[in-house]
Amino acid sequence: MKSTAVRLAAGLLAACLVTACGAGSKSAARPSSTDVWAVVDGREIKKDDVEKVYRRVAQAQASSAEDTMTAKLSLLNELIVQDILVARAAALKVEVTEAELDAAFSDRKKNMPEDAFQKELAARGLTSDDMKSGLKRELLAQKVVDREVTSKISITDQEISDFYNANKAQFNLAEPAYRLAQIVITPDRGEITNRQQDDATTPEAADKKAAFLMEKLKAGAAFSDVARDYSEDPQSAPNGGDLGLVPLSALKQAPPMLRDAAMKSQPGTVSHVAAGGAHTLVLVIAKEEAGQRDLQTAGLKDGIATSLRAKREQLLRTAYLTAARSEASVVNHLAKQIVDAQGKSPAMAPMAPGK
Repeated sequence: MKSTAVRLAAGLLAACLVTACGAGSKSAARPSSTDVWAVVDGREIKKDDVEKVYRRVAQAQASSAEDTMTAKLSLLNELIVQDILVARAAALKVEVTEAELDAAFSDRKKNMPEDAFQKELAARGLTSDDMKSGLKRELLAQKVVDREVTSKISITDQEISDFYNANKAQFNLAEPAYRLAQIVITPDRGEITNRQQDDATTPEAADKKAAFLMEKLKAGAAFSDVARDYSEDPQSAPNGGDLGLVPLSALKQAPPMLRDAAMKSQPGTVSHVAAGGAHTLVLVIAKEEAGQRDLQTAGLKDGIATSLRAKREQLLRTAYLTAARSEASVVNHLAKQIVDAQGKSPAMAPMAPGK
């Protein structure tokens, strides 16, 4: 049963717990038992690994057998990719220090009191060591992506200039506009694309998450980093929450609280807007007057560079992960079972010999 009053951060559960699995013993591609759901380069990912993750991230309401198995198959695919990245971390001699692990663990707890945190862990059948072990694997995987993808992205002045010249009309404002960024938090489960796979699924969790993120921002965390890590808006989160330029006429059509948060705030200000159990943290980056802007306009070059970098990083990340998986020896026994059972839930029954 999920205790909403002391619900652990979704990032700690949906990310940390996913990463806690997949460190099984070496084996051949053929499973050593019916409990092996996948084998990655000889490393087993077992049914219990996926089941533990599912119990901690699934919603409380009942789901159909098909929905449940679809979710578990998706989690298994995430575990497969992460297992490959963790193996690459060892080959690249990428490590996570104890200080980094402790800092990340503290961050994921979202300042939850220790007694409430331990009570929730016990309710979920976990220990702090379980959580730290999973978080370490997550950090290792992220470090590999940072090293092999993020660090290799560079945008030149020529590329910025070329983009500006090819899209000059885009920078000719017919009316005043506001460059805005947002972090969205909802009390419902939705499509999550943030880096921490963090999702508040109750009003209480959303309230706690909003307060936690405001504290991070007040402490000096970069808005774009917090948005990429925690925002629940699938469109803007990958871009650091950046919404680009919003024309004044469009802004006037926004809900009054959001409109006022943008129009009445100075650039650099973050406003917290709450309505209907949802929260939006709004950053006013700049206010622009009508007319043609050039590359000397404050913030324009940085804005173009950020947009180009985000698109290139997303492309390279997708290609890198796709290539990494294609180069690995992966046998997804659960997927094969589902195909053989024509979409039923074969994992509930013993695996046939040789499958």
